[in-house]
This record gives sequence, C-alpha cells and structure tokens, in this order.
Amino acid sequence: MTKHIFVTGGVVSSLGKGLNSASIGLLLESRGLKVRLQKFDPYVNIDPGTMSPYEHGEVYVTDDGAETDLDLGHYERFTNSRTNRYCNFTTGSIYYSVITKERKGEYLGKTVQVIPHITNEIIECIQKLDGPDTDIVISEIGGIVGDIENQPFLEAIRQFGQRVGRENVLYIHLTLVPFLSAAEEIKTKPTQHSVGMLRQAGIQPDIIICRTEKHLGVEVKEKLSLFCNVDKNAIIEERDVKPYLYEIPLILIDQGLDTFIIQKLELKTNGNTIDRWLSILEILKNPTQATEIAIVGKYIAHQSAYESIYESLIHGGIGNNARVRVRRVESEDVEKNGARAHLEGARGILVPGGFGVRGVEGKIEAIRYARENKIPFFGICLGMQCAAIEFARNVCNLKSANSTEFDINTPDPVISLLEEQRAVSSKGGTMRLGAQPCVLHEGTKAFKAYGSREISERHRHRYEFNNRYTELFVDRGMVFSGYTSDKQFVEIMELRDHPWFVCVQFHPEFKSKPTDPHPLFREFIRASLQQ
Repeated sequence: MTKHIFVTGGVVSSLGKGLNSASIGLLLESRGLKVRLQKFDPYVNIDPGTMSPYEHGEVYVTDDGAETDLDLGHYERFTNSRTNRYCNFTTGSIYYSVITKERKGEYLGKTVQVIPHITNEIIECIQKLDGPDTDIVISEIGGIVGDIENQPFLEAIRQFGQRVGRENVLYIHLTLVPFLSAAEEIKTKPTQHSVGMLRQAGIQPDIIICRTEKHLGVEVKEKLSLFCNVDKNAIIEERDVKPYLYEIPLILIDQGLDTFIIQKLELKTNGNTIDRWLSILEILKNPTQATEIAIVGKYIAHQSAYESIYESLIHGGIGNNARVRVRRVESEDVEKNGARAHLEGARGILVPGGFGVRGVEGKIEAIRYARENKIPFFGICLGMQCAAIEFARNVCNLKSANSTEFDINTPDPVISLLEEQRAVSSKGGTMRLGAQPCVLHEGTKAFKAYGSREISERHRHRYEFNNRYTELFVDRGMVFSGYTSDKQFVEIMELRDHPWFVCVQFHPEFKSKPTDPHPLFREFIRASLQQ
C-alpha cells in the first residue's frame, strides 16, 4: 500500500514547505524508495497560469502541459519524480470539478456541500498518485494553518488518515521559531499556537520542522515537545542555509529525519547513499573557477519569478566545476542608461521569458550589446523573440521589425501569433504548452551540446518566429539549428560568427537538475568561462 506524508505550514508563509518536501523526497529516494510529490494550493484560480510573477513567482510547466506552482520545480530538481497535472491542485480546480459533476447530475438529489463532496474530491486527488510503483506520496498543503482558504484541505487530510489508517499516514508541520534580538530570546509560543490550531482541526503532527536563525538547544526542544505533544527526536531544527538550498537535505539527514519517517511508517528500505548529492555540494563550496552572468529581465526584483533560471545557472556551474555569480539587471534600466552601463564586465548575458511590452526595448539593446561585443548570449522564449527582432533591425536593416505582440501594425512581423492562437479568446491553459519534439541540425552548437539529433523540451508561449524571414536571416549569418519535427516552427537559432549565441523558443530551465545540468546551460557557462 502506498504511504502518505502531508506537509503543512504555520506562523508565516514562505518558510520553505516545497523545499522541505523535495528534500524529504530526496532522502527517501536515497533509501531505495519510490517517491511522488504533489502540491495543493488554496487559491481559487484553476492554476497559476494567468497570475503575475509578482503575485506567485514563475509558472512551472510539466511535460503534459500543466501550468503549475513553482514548488514542482523543486520536486523535480531534488528527486527523480516526474511531475504532471495530477501533482498540483487548487481550490479553484477542486471546486470546478465538483461543480462540473453537479451540472452533469452525478450528485442528483443530493445537496452538494464542502463536507463530504469537496473533501472527497480532495481525497480523490491525493490518491491519483497511488500505485504499485509508488511507495510514498508527499503532499504539500499551501498556505498556513489558520487560513480560511486551506481549511477544506486540512479536513480532507484528517479524514484521509482516518480512512487508510494512521499507520499509513504521517503529518509534518513546518513552523517558525523566531529569535527576538531585543530580548535575546528564542520564542516557542508562535509554534505552540500553530500546532494548537492544527490539533483543533483534528491533526496531531508527528514531526515539527523548526525554521530558526539560532540553535534551539535541548531546553527549547523539550519545551516544544511537551507543549506540542511531539516526540523530542521529532523536533527538527532547520537553520537558514546560504547561499545554496541544496544543503537542506544534509540538515535533515544529520538529525535523523529520514530514519524517523521510515520507522514511523514501517517502510522497507535498501541502501542509504547521497554520495552524488555530496559531490555537487563539494563543487558548490570549492569550485575551481568562477564566472558572472547578467540576467536582463523585468521581474528581477522578485526572486521567485526566475527561480528555475537561477537554479539552472547554478547547475551549469556544477557541470563546469565553477561558481556562477548572477548580476540582476532591470531591462527598463538598460532602456534608460544604455547596455554598457549595466552589462560591462559580464562574461555572459541571458534574457529569459516573459510577456508584455514593458522593458522589451531594454532586452533588445542588451542582446545587441552581446552580439556586437561577442559576449556569450542565451535567449529563452521571449529572449529568442527579442533576439530575432534585434537581428532583423540591426543586421537585416528592417528598422521597424517587431513582434505583433508589441506592435500589431509592424510592417515586418518577424515574430507573430501562432496560427492556432488566432481564434483563442480565453487566457487560461490556452498557449502552446508542454513537451514538444525538436530535431537538431548536426554541426551546430545546439547539436554539440545535446549530443543527439532528436530532443524534447517544454514550451509556454503564443508567438513564434515568422518563417517568411528565414531566407533573409540565413543570408545574414543566422543558423536555424532546431525545428519542430514537422519543420513548421523554429525552435533554436544561433549565430554563425559568434563564440556562443544560442536562442531557444522552449524553456530548458524546466529540465535542469543539480545532478544532471541541462546541456545548454552547461555549454553557456562553459563559453562564458572561456571569455
């Protein structure tokens, strides 16, 4: 029978439930167990696809085209678990499913209520990952205990524990234990209150993970154990880790969290090795070289907006035994002050994906700076489209070239709306999404990086390169090194006369892992080290 672990949070949000869930998954995988992970979000949106990065950070896309929470990126980077549309559910998607069933008459004659209909729907979603090839499902409950929004989820996981037997379920509560510098004291009361609210919901946590700035000490752990009714060995101290999140599993394993979970759930395991993980941490702490990459975007002030990009650059560094320093550059600042003022000295420049016209001209100017000064450049999604606009204007002499996203009346639409998108009016889940095959041309930088002619990458976009301009671009030195298998869409383009200038329409950052850096990020960092 598949066992289940539920991770809840208390006191404040953004404590790292996703990272802890992913870390626990890694530790259990290292013991030979097969793990799946999922996230329940309490907002009413069907998914985060229509939300601003300022609201919710990046949208992580799965192979099957689901637009999901960024925590699924942590799950895939830390573990071997592949996520899909059954790995992220929201209040909106749960209610939508129940209301759809009601309209079809599936509850005919019944009054549809939060209990049991909504909670039963949540339980069905929890069980979607069960199966003979899964030993443990780790389910993260978004928000914090005490929020009105996540009460149905707490009730559902309480009922679930009762249904399948308490011996098959384990509850982990992540909470904040603050240090008040004025009083020079560690305060346990917020955690006590948080656990008290969880117990009022009918859930007794088996493990409490305490985020803290200071060492808790025996006395504090004993106090938490007494007032929260949790075994002292199950009070886990988790101090802040800087600068690398990949140290979190070591903090947990040092305190025996994986052993406690295995004993509590009576799991049969084999082996216990995290040697590969230790080796990447050794590279991160003691690299043999370093480089600096400038990221030019419009959400730079918000860390989670480009979460997978930042992590993939670190992975590229691991693949080259190098430390990667990131210079964050607001694209609007480039518009105001020019590219040199913000990019001089950078050994590589990356323009990530995005939507909307704000800051686009700054991105285009940054790309021109990289092209003219032979600085390694990596364009992703909108970054590729901006590179096409820059090349058209400044190399092909099409001065008014643009994307129809930014100028519907441009005389030279080198980037235009996908034909399949022209009749689309709704916003949610309507882009070109998910894994798509791509065929590479031999002898190109892309082919050299992948070492394969056929690849698959994840997409999230509405606009594409306009094939009417292919011949002109090729004549001026552009190489189209990757196409869809039907040759309909350009997937990769690169400059012939440049050390490393590669642009992709897909999102390679969604398939990079510290233990397996994405080949394009690895080669981008390698090129920057040769500058």
